[in-house]
Amino acid sequence: MPRAEKREEHISSGIGLRALFQKELADHLRSRRFLIILALIYATCFASLYGALLGFSDAVANDSNFLFLKLYTTSGESIPSFMTFIALLGPFVGLTLGFDAINSERSAGTLNRLVAQPIYRDCIIIGKFLAGTAIITIMVFSMGILIGAVGMLGTGLVPQAEEIGRIFFFLLFTVVYIAFWLALSILFSVFCRHSATSALAVISLWIFFALFMSLIANIIANIVYPVDDYYNSMVNTVGNYTLELNLNRISPYYLYSEAVSTIMSPSVRAVNVVTVDQLVGAISGYLSLGQSLLLVWPHLVALIALMLAAFGGSYVGFMRQEIRSS
Repeated sequence: MPRAEKREEHISSGIGLRALFQKELADHLRSRRFLIILALIYATCFASLYGALLGFSDAVANDSNFLFLKLYTTSGESIPSFMTFIALLGPFVGLTLGFDAINSERSAGTLNRLVAQPIYRDCIIIGKFLAGTAIITIMVFSMGILIGAVGMLGTGLVPQAEEIGRIFFFLLFTVVYIAFWLALSILFSVFCRHSATSALAVISLWIFFALFMSLIANIIANIVYPVDDYYNSMVNTVGNYTLELNLNRISPYYLYSEAVSTIMSPSVRAVNVVTVDQLVGAISGYLSLGQSLLLVWPHLVALIALMLAAFGGSYVGFMRQEIRSS
């Protein structure tokens, strides 16, 4: 009997989670806010592709290898590349999907009715996160495939197998990166009473990591390892660069940007400090996909850990909160 009861509990939990997942997925797809954000992201996607096609001839003149990847990495005269757009605007998608996931339900009084249903309470927070992640996955991969398809029509290029693999891992990193911001926004939605407060908190972190973290890292590195004169620059250059690099890697924005730049640029052969002694005897060339992944797997592990930590905090906070009827 205990085993049968346990099996029934698992079945009912799965049914409740699936129902909530489907409900949240449908709510996102019908939401005007999400449709506006989706239109904005797709507009920037086409703008980045237009810029890449404009600057394609110059990019080919500089390097005629891995041409298909340049559709994602090439910038126009005044239009950033698709990779740059995603690094900056991807967090906005995540926070839009999650900043009011819990507190809006609490304010509207629907959370009380939701927990009164015959479903487990943790299915609510898990279902919201899984639905948001599913939306992010669909959006990211559809944009990536769309850019590739339009790029093939515009340039006549056919991607090689390795290029397809690099694009796949680039999109996978993008999903994890945006899902981290989704988990972080849900965390603030759990602990902040008002949606505006949680939105401002996540936007503040987004701006800090994207714009100010590099400035702070540079200031701290210059204080610890000054390079203000010839002697200090000779002695402290490596220490200065290493400290600044490690401080920047605290930022999810920098972690993601460094990882996808390595994946989408096979000419990148290292992500840490390379001395002159290490360059002696080195043969110039391109890394294979497997070798590039070896360089960036710690970045992926770090992004997944940050995502799970943010979601774990929201899960624990939500399970410990008391929900009362207003």
